[in-house]
Amino acid sequence: MATSWGTVFFMLVVSCVCSAVSHRNQQTWFEGQLPILEGEVFDSVKPGLSAFVDQPKQGAETVQGLLEVAKDSIPRSHWKKTPVVLKATAGLRLLPEHKAKALLFEVKEIFRKSPFLVPKGSVSIMDGSDEGILAWVTVNFLTGQLHGHRQETVGTLDLGGASTQITFLPQFEKTLEQTPRGYLTSFEMFNSTYKLYTHSYLGFGLKAARLATLGALETEGTDGHTFRSACLPRWLEAEWIFGGVKYQYGGNQEGEVGFEPCYAEVLRVVRGKLHQPEEVQRGSFYAFSYYYDRAVDTDMIDYEKGGILKVEDFERKAREVCDNLENFTSGSPFLCMDLSYITALLKDGFGFADSTVLQLTKKVNNIETGWALGATFHLLQSLGISH
Repeated sequence: MATSWGTVFFMLVVSCVCSAVSHRNQQTWFEGQLPILEGEVFDSVKPGLSAFVDQPKQGAETVQGLLEVAKDSIPRSHWKKTPVVLKATAGLRLLPEHKAKALLFEVKEIFRKSPFLVPKGSVSIMDGSDEGILAWVTVNFLTGQLHGHRQETVGTLDLGGASTQITFLPQFEKTLEQTPRGYLTSFEMFNSTYKLYTHSYLGFGLKAARLATLGALETEGTDGHTFRSACLPRWLEAEWIFGGVKYQYGGNQEGEVGFEPCYAEVLRVVRGKLHQPEEVQRGSFYAFSYYYDRAVDTDMIDYEKGGILKVEDFERKAREVCDNLENFTSGSPFLCMDLSYITALLKDGFGFADSTVLQLTKKVNNIETGWALGATFHLLQSLGISH
């Protein structure tokens, strides 16, 4: 009989960062019988912690708001045995170390004053490879792929603001032989052994890619300098804050604009920078986060239901938007750049074929598809909680 883990856990999901993947030996995760998920209460706050780089106390107060949601969702009698955990992702990793530590310290203070169980190491920055693995666990658990020992699983693609992850279970020995050291992780889960291909690329998230496309990453000083791109409306003059730094940006007032010159810009960001496992062209993948958001923004999928797209659909929409920039002024000024980058990331970065099918979804069986559920399994195992 499967174990029931009910409402014993509240994971705080806060937008932040990941680190580069390091090689690891086989791990034992999620031992025991397959659990039964009884339900979920999901909430989020925007902007994430990294937006409060110079106001750590104010940033921690946003976490207090999530704890109030937990109080409303969990019976008071269970508060003391309900663990709370904050796992920061790539946004915090990109911050100066002393500023990231200041934010995490204030969150720890909020946790310390809360009525919940605060495990050791409950506030931390998550390793990027773990983020990919945990998202893979979440999706394959929710889709029923982990029920049994068939290992017929789906891959996952996650595109955050600062990093991007790709994770799948290789089916061909050639993939295992040709994969660089550090991209493969073996672990035990629910009495099965999995050897995953997983990698997190720090600096290749959507917002970090904008900086790279604009050339801002190679420029030491930004004061008084305006970064220009063929991906932006010609008339645009604006400012944008990312990672606590303010950038001035705008369109090419006299140069080229449109898809072709824009694609040439984003191509420089990804070409030759990512490993391309040949097997991905034939795999089945779920894609979420900014893949999902940009598809919704351009009416390629429904916000609530999600949808199925091919890689070539992103390129088609990128061409439509970029070659008609004046007609898309109501949305994000980065829409052309973002769609072009997603296209380049999938095709020229990871090596997906135009015809590769992607399932874009926010929820499976009404449960969020991110890494939080997988992290729940890992936490409960580490705490020895089984009921």
